[in-house]
Amino acid sequence: MLHQESGSGTTPPRRPARRAALIFVLLIAVICGAVAAGSLWSAGSTTDRELAAHRHQVTATTTGPAKDPPVATRYGSKAQAVAPAVWEQPENVRRSGNIHVPSRTPEGRAVTIWVDDAGSPARPPGSAADRAFTSLAGGTAAAGVVGVAGVAVVLLVRRRTEGHRLAGWEREWEQVEPVWSGRLHRGSGAGDDDD
Repeated sequence: MLHQESGSGTTPPRRPARRAALIFVLLIAVICGAVAAGSLWSAGSTTDRELAAHRHQVTATTTGPAKDPPVATRYGSKAQAVAPAVWEQPENVRRSGNIHVPSRTPEGRAVTIWVDDAGSPARPPGSAADRAFTSLAGGTAAAGVVGVAGVAVVLLVRRRTEGHRLAGWEREWEQVEPVWSGRLHRGSGAGDDDD
């Protein structure tokens, strides 16, 4: 492969332009990641506020011993047992059902649970730590996608321009080489080349 040196009558090296393009792409990726993370945080905050308005903590009392879930239904590293329990929600309305409790919770134990407006057991509203993790993961994913796509575009453009530049050099060499090597002056005709 031919490399063109900088000097009189030649084009300057393009490495600073390539670096600038890559830095620009990475800057855009970081900005997109920050915007995505901010949007996810804002949407999560709104959802958690709305959910918290319809979630209530109540005290339930277990009416039987806790039963560990079957191995096939356990998720994550902290499997929760299930126990029958009673609680009041809305006020003065007695409810009963199965609730998640720590393993080996005995009968008669008071346990704090989350319920919805109807008094049914419900998941608690999201925490700031969960929201931060989701925002960070989403922002990182967005920055990664934009960064990879941008770098791919820069490399594709670089490859195409490099190919065009090398093709131009080949065309120019085809014109200059016969004169430079003296092939045109050896014989009486163009077809008399013995080389």
